[in-house]
Amino acid sequence: GEIMGMFVNPNAAAFQCAVNSEVYIDKTGLLEYTNKVLGTNARFICNSRPRRFGKSVTVDMLTAYYSKGCDTEKMFSGLEISKCLDFYEHLNKYDVIKINMQEFLSMSGTMEEMLEMLKKYIVLDFEETYPQVRFRDEKNLIQVMKDVFSYTRCPFVILIDEWDCL
Repeated sequence: GEIMGMFVNPNAAAFQCAVNSEVYIDKTGLLEYTNKVLGTNARFICNSRPRRFGKSVTVDMLTAYYSKGCDTEKMFSGLEISKCLDFYEHLNKYDVIKINMQEFLSMSGTMEEMLEMLKKYIVLDFEETYPQVRFRDEKNLIQVMKDVFSYTRCPFVILIDEWDCL
């Protein structure tokens, strides 16, 4: 298979681990909702829940379902989402960017430093994932994403975990 970056189109290893666990509770019904709001004004979702409530598992589930870096049809086949009519329409069809803010914050001193590092790492992932794309400006993450989009015509799903640590 293709080698996918750590932040762009990650694999489904984290969600597979959750599904394998004895205590896994199927919350894939949430995907029916996210599928419904894709491409609408309601597409920006903030999932704020108490500590230890499964926010990271939700991010891992969204990654496993939407990421082009995965082939998760089997993984989801027995779960609630597989019964939905649009199950295949969105399965592993998007360029997913998955960021854990805590991770970046712990590797840097200031907010500016953190944002620079975040941009740099994501741009590097895009360059590795799409070596055939000519980037206008590697220092500008927004421009890099525009260049990727004009090449792939594939929308992005951006998942930010631990956003509240900022």
